[in-house]
Formats: sequence, C-alpha cells, structure tokens
Amino acid sequence: MSSELLVDLGDDQATAQLGQLKLTTIEDQQWPPDESTLSKSEADVSQQFDASSPHLPWDHPFYDIARHQIIEVAGDDNFGRKVIVFNACRMPPQYQLDHHKLLMYLKGTLDQYVESDYTLIYFHHGLTSENKPSLSWLRDAYKEFDRKYKKNIKALYIVHPTLFIKTLLILFKPIISFKFGRKINYVSYLKELEDVVKCEQLLIPARVKEYDNKLSASLKSSAQPPMSPPRSPPLPDQVFGVPLTTLRQRSVEDDAVPVVMRDTIDFLSEHGLEMEGIFRRSANVTLVKDVQLRYNSGTTVDFREMEDVHLAAVILKTFLRELPEPLLTYQLYNDIVNFASVPSDSQAAVMKTLVESLPEENYASLRYLVTFLAQVSANSEVNKMTNSNLAVVFGPNLLWGRDNAMSLSAIGPINNFTRSLLDQQHLVFT
Repeated sequence: MSSELLVDLGDDQATAQLGQLKLTTIEDQQWPPDESTLSKSEADVSQQFDASSPHLPWDHPFYDIARHQIIEVAGDDNFGRKVIVFNACRMPPQYQLDHHKLLMYLKGTLDQYVESDYTLIYFHHGLTSENKPSLSWLRDAYKEFDRKYKKNIKALYIVHPTLFIKTLLILFKPIISFKFGRKINYVSYLKELEDVVKCEQLLIPARVKEYDNKLSASLKSSAQPPMSPPRSPPLPDQVFGVPLTTLRQRSVEDDAVPVVMRDTIDFLSEHGLEMEGIFRRSANVTLVKDVQLRYNSGTTVDFREMEDVHLAAVILKTFLRELPEPLLTYQLYNDIVNFASVPSDSQAAVMKTLVESLPEENYASLRYLVTFLAQVSANSEVNKMTNSNLAVVFGPNLLWGRDNAMSLSAIGPINNFTRSLLDQQHLVFT
C-alpha cells in the first residue's frame, strides 16, 4: 500500500500522457460478469419490486443508479470507521448512466456518515473508455464535495491503480488540497486491504477478484504480494466473533448480556453521556486490538484505567459488528427492511412482537443497549447524538445481510427501524 501523490510531473506532460492512456486493455474489458447482481440477503426483499432490481422500486428517482450496485456500504473498518465502497466495474456505458444522478446518489450515501469518521474504498478495475466519466465531471465532482465531506474522511483507498489514475491525480494536483492528498493510498493487491478492513465483509465484484488473482499469478515467486497470516483458531476464552449463546454458557452467573457490553456501557454511562460526538470518532487501532486480545484471553478489562471514551465506544460497536449473526438476527431481516409499510399507529406493537421473538440472549442484550442509548439521546443537546444520529451509527451494527455488505436502499430502512425503536423504546420494552 502506498501513496504516490507527491510525484511531480509538469502539467503539459501529465496532460499529454492522459490523452494517450488506455484505461484498460480489451482483455480486461472481457471479464465474466459477477455471479449475481443481487445480493443473497436482499433477494427476498427485492421481489416486491421490479425483478431486475435488487434495490429501489422502479419509480424511485434513483432507481436507475441504485440497480447497478456501484455504491455499497460495508460495515466498519478495523478502526471503527464506516466503509463506503465504489465499484468502477459496475458503471455502465456513459450513454446509459446519468452521471449527475450518480453524484447525487453518492452524496446521499455519504450524507448519512459525514458527521462521523469514514473510509472510502474505490475499486478501479473495470473503468474503461466506454464507461469513464469526463474530466470536467470529475473536476466538478471534487468541487461538489465541500469541507463537510472531506473533513471526516480518514482514508481513500484506490485498489488496483493504473497509470491512468495516477496521472489523473497528478493532473488534478493543483485543486486537491495537501491535507486531502495525504489521505489517498494506492492498494496493489486485495490482501493489502486486510490491514484496513476484513475483505470478507466487502462485496467485491467477481471480476475484481479474478483480476487480482491474475495479477498475483503473473508475479515471480520473489515478488509475491505479502500474505496475510493464517487465522488463528478460536481461543478458549474468545469473546469477539462468538455466538451470544456460547458467551452465556461460559458466564459464571448465566448472564444473558455479554461482559463486553456490560463493561463498555457501564463505563460510557458514567463518563460518556456528555461527550460531544460520542460514537462518531474512531480510536487508536493498536489500543482496540490490545483490548480485544485482553478480552479474548480472559483478562479483565477496566475502561476506567484507560479513561478513553472513544475507545470504549469503538469496542462496543466492534463487538456488535463481529457477532457471527447480527443482534437483530437474519430471521428478522425482511421484516425490518419492510417495516416502513407498517401503519404508524401499529409500529410500536409490531416492534414489540418482533423483538420479543428474538432469542433470550439477543433480547436481553438489545434491551440493555437501547436503554443506554436512550440515556445518550436524552443528553443530545450536549453530545449532539439524537435518536436519528444514533440510528445511523448503530443500525448497520444491529442488522446486516448474510453477505455483510448493504446497499443504500437496505441501510435506509434498517436505520429508520432503529430510530423508531429508540423513539418508542419505552413502549417496546415494557
């Protein structure tokens, strides 16, 4: 992984090279299509819409953009930051895509997360002379994203960069701020992304995977990309990534609420309720890994000794996100994504029925979490975390599809359900 933006070429040279570049070879353009354009988790949900779209109803203003799955939301990275993915290979030919709408759709996705730290991953492979946007559009797009979008983006990872994209960034160097330029990183192989995010949670297009395999195979053995270490077998006291039922069975007191949730929530209840932006900031990744290791080794963790509110907040989100099955369970996925169709006067009763159908450990943990989040929102004038803001943060950590990645169309309903749950928690958990 590298950042090469400081390489300097004269503007004339860069412009000349840009005009001569081919984005991809003919061979690159002939990669087989993805196995499916419809994510497994959304297949049932989308049947109520047009069969050709995994996203929005045909009359939705962004239907023609969303159906291509160019933009995806993929949980949190290793630093606790939301991950937004842009797939160039899924962009159709220029004449089939309204690039202004694409820009608005991207802004609509980012608008949900720009108040928090976030990461953008751009899969460059598949951008061809047929589907590339114009240089003027790229320039206008960069200018369209004002400071609120650039402030909290902590990293932009460009995967499989080509000479074209590198030269393009040099050409745009005069209008790219130095601070933003430092956030751009080149990623040559998918394995390098493991330092940032678990690749299994990204819905990486099949043609991108095949291209990555081709690149790796073409290298000499001495130049192979660094291999990620093999996954260690679960530790005897493993806490992260372990089912709630297993954690309860290990609990001496048969506690249905996992110790990580009790530790973090108890600490945050005492020290974090008036912290502005609580749950919106990332934490030191070394500290996060250290705390996870301590929990997984059976060591007692006392957040009062560390006095780091953001660390405890990230640990809580990470624990929820690493559950083998989401707290709200796959079984409720369709009910929750379709929750907006429930009449407003029946929503509290329906939510109560849904959460009471959860396994006992899930119900107890959800109630413990929501009760705490109600305390957080009660202090929203100080901490700026309303129920809507909390829903944006916790929605994707409470429910996701079986393939981990979610489109904007799935994220919206999940966040709305989470907000309704927080708004009416006093009726749901009685």
